Amino acid sequence: MHLGRQRPGMLSTFVNMDLQLSGKVFIVTGGSKGIGEAITQVLAEEGAIPFIASRSVAESEQLVAQLKKSSRESAFLPGDLSDLETCKKVVHACIERFGRIDGIVNNAGLNDGAGLEKGSPAAFRDSMYKNLYHYYDLVHFALPYLKTSKGSIVNISSKVALTGQGHTSGYAAAKGAQLALTREWAAELLPYGIRVNAVIPAEVMTPLYENWLQSAFPDPVAKEREISAKIPLEQRMTSKREIADMVVFLLSPRSSHTTGQWLIVDGGYVHLDRALT
Repeated sequence: MHLGRQRPGMLSTFVNMDLQLSGKVFIVTGGSKGIGEAITQVLAEEGAIPFIASRSVAESEQLVAQLKKSSRESAFLPGDLSDLETCKKVVHACIERFGRIDGIVNNAGLNDGAGLEKGSPAAFRDSMYKNLYHYYDLVHFALPYLKTSKGSIVNISSKVALTGQGHTSGYAAAKGAQLALTREWAAELLPYGIRVNAVIPAEVMTPLYENWLQSAFPDPVAKEREISAKIPLEQRMTSKREIADMVVFLLSPRSSHTTGQWLIVDGGYVHLDRALT
């Protein structure tokens, strides 16, 4: 993580804040696309070893190969995390390959539009499998190893958990449950020194977000400008890197007394008055 330092009479220079992550191993679900890909990249930059669990085979293989060219170690296991056995396999494969687990980033999921009026009980339950259950399952199976490492867990939630969105009951319920689990796990795992936090993005340009703009609006460029104009800080969307930097900081010993927190990285979108723009 690089912090800028301006000195009188000198050009801006950059100093490195050591996050003390070298050689540590972190499972990142959905770690090869969107926010997950940025988290994987930042972990690797900090000398950590990201273990990607994802259904996106081509993207994951490409990312692992890219990191290898930069002499950065990583690994990938394909599979659908909504399948309980896949979660078991991810943990076992990570231990077999690296012998340790220092943290988990629960990130995989999608806003699948399982609504109330035009949805169904079946679609709602399916959304829970896609967006919630694997958060619990993966941590459950990894817990013995997290106890050993006094690891850290970061759950990626969404502003939808706090604001609602409409027509997406499954996703909203899953994201709200993730925040509740963050506080519950932080309380339960205190005796083991395991910290648990959540990061809440709002408007971040990811492949899924871009697909939504393209499919839902006749003029996606105009819609993006409209949304960006409502973000108080700098009237721009949050970058994937800005989310990833917060996540990796929370995983690191540099945030050693932070647990049970919901960190909202959104340029003030949720809590500041939109009239400020």
